[in-house]
Amino acid sequence: MTKAEGVPYLDLSREFDSLKDEWFSMITEDGARGSWILGPNVHAFEKQAAEFVGTAHAIGVANGTDALYLSLRALGIGPGDEVITTPYTFFATSEVIDMVGATPVFVDIDAASFNINPDLVEQAVTAKTRAIIPVHLFGNPADMTAINAIADKNGLAVVEDAAQAFGAQHESKRVGSLGNTGCFSFYPTKVLGCYGDGGLLTTNSNEIAEAVRKLRNHGAAAAFQHDEVGMNSRLDEVQAALLRLKLKKLDENIASRQRIASLYDEKLGALDIICPERPQQGSHAFNLYTIRSSKRDLIRQALMDNSIGNSTCYPSPLALQEVYKHLSYTAEDFPVSVALGAEVLSLPVFPDMSDEQVERVCQVIKQAVSS
Repeated sequence: MTKAEGVPYLDLSREFDSLKDEWFSMITEDGARGSWILGPNVHAFEKQAAEFVGTAHAIGVANGTDALYLSLRALGIGPGDEVITTPYTFFATSEVIDMVGATPVFVDIDAASFNINPDLVEQAVTAKTRAIIPVHLFGNPADMTAINAIADKNGLAVVEDAAQAFGAQHESKRVGSLGNTGCFSFYPTKVLGCYGDGGLLTTNSNEIAEAVRKLRNHGAAAAFQHDEVGMNSRLDEVQAALLRLKLKKLDENIASRQRIASLYDEKLGALDIICPERPQQGSHAFNLYTIRSSKRDLIRQALMDNSIGNSTCYPSPLALQEVYKHLSYTAEDFPVSVALGAEVLSLPVFPDMSDEQVERVCQVIKQAVSS
């Protein structure tokens, strides 16, 4: 790799080359069977994913947003209810609360973990609160011990937004097995991603699983028998075949992400940069490697000048955006989220990333902060 070469934010080309023959063969088998919707690959992946996460059930859905939405529907959350969540996340997390007619209640995050602050969650509980949606942001598990204690004390449901954290662990358990439901996205950029859209809902509740299986298929209890209004949210058979292949290598791929993260730590640790926190008990899946620096904009410009991929997740807290103006939050309500929005920068991290690519990213950052 020459010094002038750029580094992509994500490169799945080598992964695709290694999987395509077996994947295409599985697709050919689907075609021969004519089994394109809720076929054998979906059912097999659901079984394998449930075993991997450590839950009784895993239900494939069309995307991670639907997994969150269907969780709230299955839990009976709707108009008049409040759901506590973080403002420092992708919009889908709060969007689904509005979609069921409930009201999102935002509380600030912890500066080290980037995850929702349990102390603030407890302060926000009211008589209308029905659930908490913690997000395992960037692949770092939220403090589920504290969050579940609050939920148990107040009779609340917990919906884990684990979209960015498939395979991460809190203490000895995988995320997605720690709440009433776990919600995963298989968008291509995720730790476990397909080559299109896909999602998964995990649960240990037979009642929730039965409800979600009906809701994802137009509320149908049987063919042409509809108990309620549902939706069309089914994991695609072709994507399920790919996910079965990728799940076999997931632990290996997460280990590669963790190794790359350690290289970044080693090379950036001496600079005026805050590297990502690791959970004290558990493991970070490193969907993203996100640093903090008061020189963020300078670093980002240097990376862009050298064709190095990066992202600023998330520049503006959800609670302060136009869509939630009616909730009357102010920047003073979210000092940590506001501060991080001006300081965070996500760097390239993907399983096939080379040491030379990591070195190139770090060279550019070092030059930027030293100038």
